[in-house]
Amino acid sequence: MTDTSRPLRRTALLASGVALLGLLTACGTEGATSSGTPRPSEAARTAGADPGSGTPTAGDTSPTVGAAPTDTAGSASASARTDGRCHTAELRATVGRVDPGAGQRNFPVVLTNTSDRTCTVYGYPGAAFVDASGRQLGPDPERAPGSPGTVTLTPGKSAWAGLSFSSPQISGARTATPAALLVTPPDEREPLKVTWTAGEVPVGGDESSVSVTALEAGTGP
Repeated sequence: MTDTSRPLRRTALLASGVALLGLLTACGTEGATSSGTPRPSEAARTAGADPGSGTPTAGDTSPTVGAAPTDTAGSASASARTDGRCHTAELRATVGRVDPGAGQRNFPVVLTNTSDRTCTVYGYPGAAFVDASGRQLGPDPERAPGSPGTVTLTPGKSAWAGLSFSSPQISGARTATPAALLVTPPDEREPLKVTWTAGEVPVGGDESSVSVTALEAGTGP
């Protein structure tokens, strides 16, 4: 009788070897995949920059912490206006000689730039007559009609405004003799004090108004 146990054993051994080889191959493939391809959570972390580098990740639109704000055109122009204006401490006020005419008394009120920088004045100066104690005499001057313009004052240069009122001897207005004229540059709060030596001025009654013109370049007409 033929012995069939040997072929069966060889076949079983061969099948077992093939199965073992297949198992080893599968294990090697799984290991390569795990080590070579990042998991989804790792890919998400590596898509952006290092969190400690300060560089935002892709798609991050939030501003960088510590970035300096950019200045706007509006604030720049506001700063320029503020820096360019002549301030009271940079000016000297004087009153020029009277220029009489047609029952009027006209005086140039002059502002001179005493600083070492160029600055500007625009509009009307403030003016008020005061007595020796500093009390104002009469109302504030009225603004004469005109077209104000910016006057640029380099160091030592001047601008002037006309101060006018009807001669009290002709108008019959109530008068007083001021000790000083207070002159306030445009857009300023602190006045400059000028000793008044031109006699009486109208402070009440008929034809008592005093007027002032807008500033223009120079020291008088």
